[in-house]
Amino acid sequence: MAGHRPAKLQNGHLPRERVAWGTSVGAADLEYDWLFADEFPAVMRTVYLMVHDVDRAEDLTQDAFVQLLKHWKKVSRYERPGAWVRRVAIRLALDAIRRERLRAILERKVHPGPAAVLADIDLQRAIRSLPRMQRAAIVLRYFDDLDIDEIADTLGCSRSTVRVHLHRARKHLGELLGEEVTEDVP
Repeated sequence: MAGHRPAKLQNGHLPRERVAWGTSVGAADLEYDWLFADEFPAVMRTVYLMVHDVDRAEDLTQDAFVQLLKHWKKVSRYERPGAWVRRVAIRLALDAIRRERLRAILERKVHPGPAAVLADIDLQRAIRSLPRMQRAAIVLRYFDDLDIDEIADTLGCSRSTVRVHLHRARKHLGELLGEEVTEDVP
């Protein structure tokens, strides 16, 4: 990488270069750009070999370089800033792998049983057509068996708002399914 850097001037700084739109870029910006161009492909390859997903590897590598940019003032003085960003990328990849493994374990443990799947396709479609708050209220009341207070707490609204959501949702579902709906909401 040393071969890519222009020689510093006597005052210890590189000249400011002119770039598009009349702005100027200082030595620190140029050094970061050079490091990014030199190191990004190799760091991404390392991360890819760990996570086995190109898009994920690119995201993690970009996150590592964002961290590098945040800490550039300090890291740029290190003898090998490329090693620093590689360590950050590897740590991010390891965290992603750990999260993925834990998620897979939790999904196996929490996998909904056959009772959670609705057999009535028309009812599924009708519920899906409801506005989101009405859908949430219906699911919480009739599938999760929560009472009005629990639904209000979960949705962050008042008891009367929950009753309105349930009333409107039941009315809409009755119309869609061709069934009569009683006016009272338990």
